Amino acid sequence: MAAQQFELVHDLLDLAGARWTIDVIATLRGNRMRFNEIAHAVDGISQKQLTSTLRSLQRHGFALRVAFATIPPRVEYELTELGIDFARSVGPLGAFALQNQHSIEAARRDFDGAA
Repeated sequence: MAAQQFELVHDLLDLAGARWTIDVIATLRGNRMRFNEIAHAVDGISQKQLTSTLRSLQRHGFALRVAFATIPPRVEYELTELGIDFARSVGPLGAFALQNQHSIEAARRDFDGAA
């Protein structure tokens, strides 16, 4: 694999591992929502962090920002087909984590106790 390909893989893994990415993607999955609706649905996220997460998702082509020429202006966000595919791709990682939760927690306790 070429260095450029590794960089893309690392970028996507960083995005998937970012604190709020999965929460925002799960919230948007199958929905078109306004900023404040997303903010209320994703418990604990700040406006700054939500803005940053949405911009990152847009940059990667995973989310679409739709602006309506109304008064007052209305902006909504939704996942693109690529974003939906990305959500499907990280789903198995979440399933792995849940399936192996007890083993992972036990390994962490053992490691932390030995340190």
